[in-house]
Amino acid sequence: MVNADGSLGERNPLSCGSIEHKMGIQASATCVMNFDEAVGYLVGEPNKGLAAMFTMMNYERLGVGIQGLATGERSYQNAVEYARDRLQSRSPTGAQNKDKVADPIIVHPDVRRMLLTMKASNEGGRAFSTYVAMQLDTAKFSEDATTRKRAEDLVALLTPVAKAFLTDLGLETTIHGQQVFGGHGYIREWGQEQLVRDVRITQIYEGTNGIQALDLVGRKIVGSGGAFYNLFADEIRHFTSTASADLAEFTKPLNDAVTTLDELTAWVLDRCKSNPNEIGAASVEYLHAFGYTAYAYMWALMAQAAMGKEAQDDFYASKLGTARFYFARLLPRIHSLSASVKAGSESLFLLDAEQF
Repeated sequence: MVNADGSLGERNPLSCGSIEHKMGIQASATCVMNFDEAVGYLVGEPNKGLAAMFTMMNYERLGVGIQGLATGERSYQNAVEYARDRLQSRSPTGAQNKDKVADPIIVHPDVRRMLLTMKASNEGGRAFSTYVAMQLDTAKFSEDATTRKRAEDLVALLTPVAKAFLTDLGLETTIHGQQVFGGHGYIREWGQEQLVRDVRITQIYEGTNGIQALDLVGRKIVGSGGAFYNLFADEIRHFTSTASADLAEFTKPLNDAVTTLDELTAWVLDRCKSNPNEIGAASVEYLHAFGYTAYAYMWALMAQAAMGKEAQDDFYASKLGTARFYFARLLPRIHSLSASVKAGSESLFLLDAEQF
């Protein structure tokens, strides 16, 4: 402690109680701090701390989403390299490398399913996180008040999706990467098990993903009466209505997905009027349905940029092929999510606490 005359006084009784033993991020030595009978000092004005925190929160939540995305990307890079090198059995359609004892496992349909799920999730996540970052920059730097307001509303809507959806898919992606390795994926020296451990915290950082989903549905969808949602949905509809006809393989299912999300949003807005449990019951599945639809928009934009260039450049050919995989195999997940949301909250309250 510092005395009034600037000299050192007695020690303020704060201490480190223990180092936390975490599931992952083991090089980050966070600790328990004890402040028993310690003297504390107020920084800033009383009751203004939460508002100050939110000046950084949107950036932090997007940053955590990108951390989940980055871990999944590293897992993908490892898995692709392994799948090209690892020889195991033969392709279902016959030997591909007849001069070797077996084919690389990348020829197998299930390995390709995992790799393409990772690739589509990662690249869709990069596009979406960049889109949200663009809204953050627009809200901060645009000189037009109307443009700033629209960007601020989109940031409010999309930030919980960016944090929760990117990290939920980050865990799925790292597990797929570990699975590509088979038994090697469970052995520490190959690196995949660390990624699974380390990505797990991203679903908890900066508000658990369940809280992010409550924020999306409760504060951003219901709280705005659907106005924030309509900004994003109308932008997608403008894109699908003005895109060229040769993009129809992407714009038609995207438009259908937005219609499904429209119906889901209207259902939640209506049901929450009579039962406050509906928001919490619907929130996680709703956020995921929103996320898959937002990624579909990103993939349609990427397909538009790649269309016509695929014959000359493998990069664009890869983009188009991955976009087609996303629309064929991942976007349809919204239908089961929609069914879960519309099942309502009743089944969540059939058990008494003692019956669990």
